Amino acid sequence: MEASKKNIQIQKWVAILSVGLLVIKIVAYYLTHSVAILTDALEGIVNIVAGFVGLYSLYIAAKPQDEDHPYGHGKVEFVSAALEGSLILVAGLFIIYNAVNNLIYPEQLHQLDIGMGLICITAVLNFLMGILCIRVGRQNNSIALKASGKHLQSDTYTTLGITGGLIVVYFTKILWIDSVVAIVFALLIMRTGYKILRSSLAGIMDETDRDLLVKLVGLLNSNRNWNWIDLHNLRIIKYGNQLHMDCHLTVPWYLNVNEAHLEIDKLTGLVRNRFGSSVEFFIHTDGCLEASCPICDKSDCPVRQHALVRKIEWTVENISENKKHSLNNPAH
Repeated sequence: MEASKKNIQIQKWVAILSVGLLVIKIVAYYLTHSVAILTDALEGIVNIVAGFVGLYSLYIAAKPQDEDHPYGHGKVEFVSAALEGSLILVAGLFIIYNAVNNLIYPEQLHQLDIGMGLICITAVLNFLMGILCIRVGRQNNSIALKASGKHLQSDTYTTLGITGGLIVVYFTKILWIDSVVAIVFALLIMRTGYKILRSSLAGIMDETDRDLLVKLVGLLNSNRNWNWIDLHNLRIIKYGNQLHMDCHLTVPWYLNVNEAHLEIDKLTGLVRNRFGSSVEFFIHTDGCLEASCPICDKSDCPVRQHALVRKIEWTVENISENKKHSLNNPAH
């Protein structure tokens, strides 16, 4: 809950800052009549909508599990990020439309020095807030906060690029450069929007986070316990800042219920120490079979029927299979 409160607090500042920066950008546009600065202002409107939608989604995601949502409300963050990505794409298309129109019917620019100064201020503030959002989002596994941070940083790069183009216009007086700069950076922010949208849809569809799975498998291999004869059918699902982990753990068949549960506690403790306390587990224990002996390195086993032939290293591929590992499986 502390992590959720921190996420909400940061997102509040994102929403408030977005309103202030939009006002500055609109003033800069009316002073200059630059379509490139209009590009920045339009993205500022997207920032405001995304900021408040993100804030609402974090508020919903922080709600505890209930009868209607047994896995919590965390997936609303993916919906929020998907909306943000879609808004960025729409803003990019609108910017391109205005830039092309300005190429056909060019408009005289005014007070570029003041306008550039104003949007440079917004760039610095956006970048600092973006760094904060991404840092806290990574700490708390919040896709909504990370999406906000990436959006703010992309806005910063857009602003700096636009400023560079306007400097050229200021000294050369070539007006069409203003529209070309707007089109180039519209395409760049659309690329960012696509990435955010792609990531959020992957979360909604429970797509495997391979990087996360690689880290988890590495952790399990490095801290493998003798009583963990096999681990299979492992899956990880993200629900906002919460992870849900399923797996089957094979232990010696002669362990009693309490002893088998102790092995589960060791496994969950190991994962929580690495990935934080917001991990929910569903771990099923299996008793070992005779086919488990050739891959088991438990040296003090009192009922061993076969000598160890080869210990099977867990990988992202084999640990996800829904069957126990053995030497009879060609893949092993």
